[in-house]
Amino acid sequence: MKVFGVGMHKTGTKTLGVCLRHLGYKHTSFSLELLKQVKSGDFTGVFLTAEEYDSFEDWPWPLIYKQLDERYPDSKSILTIRRDSRTWINSLLKHAERTGPTEARELVYGYAMPHGYKDEHIAIYEAHNREVIEYFKGQPDKLLVVCWETGSGWKELCSFLNKDIPDTSFPHANRAPKINWRHWRNELKRFFGFGIPERQTALRDLVE
Repeated sequence: MKVFGVGMHKTGTKTLGVCLRHLGYKHTSFSLELLKQVKSGDFTGVFLTAEEYDSFEDWPWPLIYKQLDERYPDSKSILTIRRDSRTWINSLLKHAERTGPTEARELVYGYAMPHGYKDEHIAIYEAHNREVIEYFKGQPDKLLVVCWETGSGWKELCSFLNKDIPDTSFPHANRAPKINWRHWRNELKRFFGFGIPERQTALRDLVE
């Protein structure tokens, strides 16, 4: 049985990945190459990868939950969310400040940095959650919605997956690492190299 994490970035996806590995699933996470392929309309790579692994989270998997459900009708999906949209965007902003502009973020949201585009990002986040819930409406055995901040944990996850609850504390992964200045420098060079004036202006306003 395949288990797909279909929550957006910065919703506790890394925590979900740690849990799934602990429960014995052969797990894979973010792939920029697969994300690029999906955004270009090529699903060959993701379907080959899906055959190799049992569980998945982070990009590109949340973007193709419908295609994955159609291909694997016996699969289960887990939608990770934050307590509210403001909490989510604040987490995304802080993460962007640590990592700098990224190609993945630009592919998913249309912007390499969320600063100055908070409403646009929130609209994407809320629409995604709403559409996932609507797609799986009436199928409680197919979709689990969890929020680690409000108390979701091993009990909900293991009940949904028909697994025994581990005799270990619930993990919370990916908490506020230090700023990656090398990544910032490299991504700034790549981003400014695009030659798009409005993006250059927005990023200069951020870093000055």
